[in-house]
Amino acid sequence: MGLMLSVFFGFTPMLFFAWILNWLDRYEKEPKVLLGLVFIWGAVVAAGVAFVVNTLLGMGVYIFTESDAITEFATGSLVAPPVEETLKGLAVLLVFLFVRKEFDSVLDGIVYAGITALGFAATENTYYIYNYGFLENGFEGLFTLVFVRVILVGWQHPFYTAFIGIGLAATRLNKNVLIKLLTPVSGWVLAVMAHSIHNTLAALLSGLTGLAIGALFDWGGWFLMFMVILWAIQRVQGRIKKYLREEVDSEIISKAQYKTACSAWSQGFVRLSAIFSGRYRDTRNFYQLCSDLAHKKYQLDYFGNESNNRQIIHKTRQEIAGLARRVRAW
Repeated sequence: MGLMLSVFFGFTPMLFFAWILNWLDRYEKEPKVLLGLVFIWGAVVAAGVAFVVNTLLGMGVYIFTESDAITEFATGSLVAPPVEETLKGLAVLLVFLFVRKEFDSVLDGIVYAGITALGFAATENTYYIYNYGFLENGFEGLFTLVFVRVILVGWQHPFYTAFIGIGLAATRLNKNVLIKLLTPVSGWVLAVMAHSIHNTLAALLSGLTGLAIGALFDWGGWFLMFMVILWAIQRVQGRIKKYLREEVDSEIISKAQYKTACSAWSQGFVRLSAIFSGRYRDTRNFYQLCSDLAHKKYQLDYFGNESNNRQIIHKTRQEIAGLARRVRAW
């Protein structure tokens, strides 16, 4: 029973947090298959390999120092942060390298990085809740660890790894070679530093004081990251407003549809009403395609005809024109 509850409370809140993060990507949703794969990578590959590597390196530190205290501190503050951030960041890097067409904005980088990190957190939380909660103090310990791991520091891993996503997005969206080389490294360094600071605070400040300061650091960091997300959403909205005007002038979409495409809230209301009219799928696809078209036109304007952008734009316009007559605006 304790193990089942640990798995439930380890994974269910993190899946809910992943839904929130995906919901924040208001204009251009990422493919659910990719989001599922990066979550699984975080939960299985990153968490599994990190456990083995952290354990082996921790054993090496103990053999060298013969000190439990030094080993625990070194493993938490010096070993785990670079190991874990590298393993989580690999999932984001793979998306960046092999599915670059889905990597369109800073927000995309944060979403992929955050959901990978939430997969990692789900497995790590399950381990902590069961081993240091249930096995040590029964159900009281289990629910105490649930409160700590989910409520107090539930967003810690997405906060750290988001820097890697931002760094790769900056590489994707810049032409300057120096920036392209520096931003991924800078993102990784910031992720490792934030992770290390959290673990160091937890090691040096014990008890409720340490827990409170650690939680304040994590939530403060996530609040700043949330501000970055709001900024990124505004950037995406501005891109849609700019690059869809031509479709109105060409009468591919109506002015009302253009206004709805430029407003996440209007899209939400239209999709809700489309459920009752039986046109939800057409409505969802239409506004997703409008966002895709705006991004592709931006890429053509900024990067040229990479990955056959002109052909993709032409095909997307045809699909939008085919759906426009069946889709309402708000």
